[in-house]
This record gives sequence, structure tokens and C-alpha cells, in this order.
Amino acid sequence: MSSSALSRLSNIHGHLHPSDSNSMIGEGLVKVSPEVSEALSCGHAVVALESTIISHGMPYPQNLETAKEVEAIVRKNGAVPATVAILDGKPCIGLSMEELERLATLGTRAQKTARRDIAHVVASRGNGATTVSATMYFASMVGISVFVTGGIGGVHRHGEQTMDISSDLTELGRTPVAVISAGVKSILDIPRTLEYLETQGVCVATYKTNEFPAFFTEKSGCKVTCRVDTPEDCARLIDANMKLKLGTGILIAVPIPKEHSASGNMIESAIQSALREARDKNITGNAETPFLLARVNEITGGASLASNIALVKNNSLVGAKIAVALAQLREREHSNRGTCLHKMIASLANN
Repeated sequence: MSSSALSRLSNIHGHLHPSDSNSMIGEGLVKVSPEVSEALSCGHAVVALESTIISHGMPYPQNLETAKEVEAIVRKNGAVPATVAILDGKPCIGLSMEELERLATLGTRAQKTARRDIAHVVASRGNGATTVSATMYFASMVGISVFVTGGIGGVHRHGEQTMDISSDLTELGRTPVAVISAGVKSILDIPRTLEYLETQGVCVATYKTNEFPAFFTEKSGCKVTCRVDTPEDCARLIDANMKLKLGTGILIAVPIPKEHSASGNMIESAIQSALREARDKNITGNAETPFLLARVNEITGGASLASNIALVKNNSLVGAKIAVALAQLREREHSNRGTCLHKMIASLANN
């Protein structure tokens, strides 16, 4: 029996014994684009993309152009992009060009949507731009194993007093999706964020380096013990995590390319200034990160935004290669199982 036949049998089993996620899709609660649906059913590489970076990360039309360029990079490297958002109360996994443009023009009028906000945005038929936690949730729901973002949230500075900790971290502790990012946004407390991820049982790996990157810069001063050097290394790590049913995500931290790395001292000085302003204006919660990133960009004369765009594009390239390597690994395993099954059937027939 061929691997493609095995795959079809698996799909038939899924129809006869539908999972909760399949039921939600079948009932129209979640919309998966035809392109993404076909890629998933055929076992092809798919990369999930968040939408908060489009709505809250940069102004129109720069946000739309960046979103299009990121999707193009994913496609050029052999994977299908699946940008996630909630439009008119409908969670969408994979956006058309018209939907992408609509989200970009909505900008901050789209609600920044973490896991806790999903039910409210859906129930009120609102528009939501998904953060890391919400995007991970929807990616896992439909079987997407690789998700690319700029940088994840984390423990905010002075978080030991405020308890301001991003839901991205708890999502990584309970949702088996690999997140490809440039580390943690440097406006946050990176050492405490890594400690929190360890408590959550999350594997943190660094790509072609031993040091955890700091978003705008290549180094944070924090060492990581799990290093991966190729997309194939990453694929094996993701595959092992899935097979062992650890139930946690994986954070693969990719340093910003050297040519786009901003001056660490300049960025840190801008961050300190922005943090003081945020405290003076009592800006907290999910409004704090967009404010800090915008102020840091203003203070650095646009250098930080340029670096942000560059690292997202680089993460997309790496993430697409990882998704392709993972799809190829799974295809080989399907093929090997098909060969073993064929030999078993032949042996039984001979006996």
C-alpha cells in the first residue's frame, strides 16, 4: 500500500471519527482558506503567521506591504502561508489578498486578540488581530506545527512587582506548536522570561548560536543549552516533541541578521526612555508593548522599525525551511510505514 493510500485512509478515519477541531470547522465556526486546507490534507508545509504585527505593528500601507512580502517569502521557500485573524466574528486561518488589505486598513481598530479575548471577539462579531497566544491556539486546532512571528511577549520589566506576564508564555506551555521568533522583545525582562519558560516546561532552542537573541540585537547575554543548526535539526526536534506528546510548544530563537542588527546601546537607551514615559502615562497591560515599540522607533529615528521588518522576513525564511523539512520528514515516515505494511501483506499472502 502506497504512502498516499495510507494518507487517504487516515483522512477517511478523520471523517468517521471527527475531532473537536474538525467539528468546529465543519460547523462553520472557523474558516480555513482553500489553499491552506488543501496543503494540510496533502501533508504539505504550512506556516502560520500572526496578524497583530499587521494591525498594531506598523502604519498603513507599510503594514500591508510587509505582510505581502512575508507571505511571498514563505511561498518562495516552499511552504503555504496561513495568516490568522478574526473577521466579523469568524476566525480565519489563511487570508485572501482582500482580507489581508482589510485587516491592514483597519489597523488598531481591530482588537488585539490574545487567547482570553477570542470568545468575546467571536461572540460580538468583531474584528481581531491575533497575538502569539491566539495564533498558536488556532494553528494547533487545524494541525499547523510551525508558526513564525517577530518576537514573543514575556515577563515585563518589574514583572516581579506587577505580575505583568504575557499569555504567550503560558500558551507555549500548553500548545504543541513550534514558534520561530527573534527571541523575546528587548523591551521585556529576558532572563525572567527564560526562567518562566523553563517553569512551563518549554524547550527553548537557538538557531546557529549558543546565545539567546534580544530581538533587535543578536545577543542578550543569556546562554541556551539547546542549539539547532539546520532546518532538519529543527524538524527532528519538533517531530520528537509531537511523538512524545509532551503537550508543550517549542521556541526556536533566530538572531536578527548581522547587517540589520541595531546598536544595542542606542536601542537600550531608547527603551529606558520609553519605559519611563509609559510609567508616567500609566500605560499598562496589552497597550504597553505597542506603545513602547512605537516610542522606541520614534526615538531611534525609524531604525528599530527597519530592524523589526528585517527580522520578521528572516524568521519567515527560516520558518518556511523548517516547515518544509518537517513535511519531508513526515512523508518519509509515511513511506516507510507503507513499505513495511506492503511487506507484511506479502508475507501473509505467501504463507
